[in-house]
Amino acid sequence: MQFSSLPPDDEQSLLSKTNNLAGYTMAELAYQAGISVPHDLRFAKGWVGQLLEYCLGANAGSKAEQDFAHLGIELKTIPINRYGEPLETTFVCVAALTGNSGVTWLSSHLRHKLSRVLWIPIEGERQIPLVKRRVASPLLWSPNPIEEQLLKTDWEELMDMIVLGQVENITARHGQVLQIRPKAANNNALTEGIGKHGQPIMTLPRGFYLKKNFTAPILARHFDLPDHK
Repeated sequence: MQFSSLPPDDEQSLLSKTNNLAGYTMAELAYQAGISVPHDLRFAKGWVGQLLEYCLGANAGSKAEQDFAHLGIELKTIPINRYGEPLETTFVCVAALTGNSGVTWLSSHLRHKLSRVLWIPIEGERQIPLVKRRVASPLLWSPNPIEEQLLKTDWEELMDMIVLGQVENITARHGQVLQIRPKAANNNALTEGIGKHGQPIMTLPRGFYLKKNFTAPILARHFDLPDHK
């Protein structure tokens, strides 16, 4: 297999490049990229995504923009089980805990990130060693009106809680399809937030995550899978 790590010229060439990766294992892709495979993803979070970004020529790096900014496309890998169902929630972006005055859903970073997504499902069941996990066929997705309304409703509820000083009360149960959870390497990585009396506080950074009940129907439509239950 040969692949080019140059950025794709357009949406169709990106999809073509991604389709060419389908069926290959993490070991095969890592070998081609000259990257070593970690023993345990628990200590190498984001490794799968970084490998696919390299293989496809993503150019955002750690910048707060879409992975293929020149195409307006975000890349998201998603671990799936044998039925094509997502095995975990999907991180989207960091949640801003201050400076949210005047920000609306239409101007939000979250909506920008999710406006066009290249989903790359990856085998993720624990009994499959990481080196043997294969890439499944990709899909390009934009939220339909119903999906966008669900995201908008949750985002507005969660942002209201942040602005009103209730960030410490937000749990993973808030939101129908979108949740906010702490996202930090350790409990010492604090950032500024707003307390319940409007005062500045130091709190854990938070991130927006898509719940599995949101991504599962997207994948089900893509794989056209029968109900196995």
